[in-house]
Amino acid sequence: MRRITRIATVGLASAALALSATACGGKKSSDTASSTDSAEKSAAIAYDIGGRGDQSFNDAAFAGLEKAEKDLKIKGAEAEPTEGESEADKVQRLTELARKGNNPVIGVGFAYAPAIKKVAAKFPNTTFGLIDDTSVTDKNIANLVFNEEQGSYLAGVAAAKTSKSGTIGFIGGVEVPLIKKFEAGFTQGVKDTNPNAKVLSTYLTQPPDFSGFAKPDLGKAAAKGQLDNGADVIYSAAGLAGSGAIEATATAGKWAIGVDSDQYNQAGLAKYKDKILTSVTKDVSGAVYNLIKSVQDGKPQTGEVRYGLDTNGVGLAPSNPEYKNMADVQAAVEKAKADIIAKKITVKTAP
Repeated sequence: MRRITRIATVGLASAALALSATACGGKKSSDTASSTDSAEKSAAIAYDIGGRGDQSFNDAAFAGLEKAEKDLKIKGAEAEPTEGESEADKVQRLTELARKGNNPVIGVGFAYAPAIKKVAAKFPNTTFGLIDDTSVTDKNIANLVFNEEQGSYLAGVAAAKTSKSGTIGFIGGVEVPLIKKFEAGFTQGVKDTNPNAKVLSTYLTQPPDFSGFAKPDLGKAAAKGQLDNGADVIYSAAGLAGSGAIEATATAGKWAIGVDSDQYNQAGLAKYKDKILTSVTKDVSGAVYNLIKSVQDGKPQTGEVRYGLDTNGVGLAPSNPEYKNMADVQAAVEKAKADIIAKKITVKTAP
């Protein structure tokens, strides 16, 4: 596995500046390079805020790349974000990954949309994956998106059935449309199950400040505030910051609900796993793997590739034995799942 660290990313940018300074003008031949220029088959992912090790979204993407390395016998490359980076940094990161012959090149998160729009046009023979965004399209872009609101609805059902106080918390990393999908589905699931329940919603930061996805202390403080206000189940959709919320909630002896990855099984959260009721999973790892495989098979995915409850692209993780033994909760969740798939329930995508 080739990993471009934060320091290396800066080095790449410096090297690129030096290259452009020596150019005499006009389009560089490397701008139209193809993944076929490299004899070694390889794929790359560029991480979202928080990077690998977030126990959540980015780690799920890494799992897909790792599986592709093992099953498809390819080489994998990774590139980390830098704190406070500009759009130009993202463009440079994706450009370097494409120039090195990686195919596909996958941007983990909606923040990569503008950069992928620019870079994909320069590398028409390379497939680019864009996770959680459909605003940018082209013949060599695959938009890997999920029905987060559906999985969150199920979490709302579980939370309402489990809560003893009737006060339930939602923590969003940054108040953007994507995270509001999580909030909308969760709140609807809670209210449909217990109309008298109270949902406390807290967002850690507002755009353009995206540190709400990266700072565990923010998540911890928000969870403590909700606990003080009576919440006994807290669901966090906040990336790395969510680990802080899980820590605070579990330490208080209340139920936490994880997100994106099955956080009960994340090594970094092992100390708190007994109080992680369940997690709203997005099959980010499967989406990454499927895109890589499609390229290797010579039939690259393109356009919108959507994952919902009907394809098990989202769902609830059943890893916690205590959760699995809650028969009434399990029955309510399964009924809600069946009703959503049958379109008897339409889940909102905005609060």
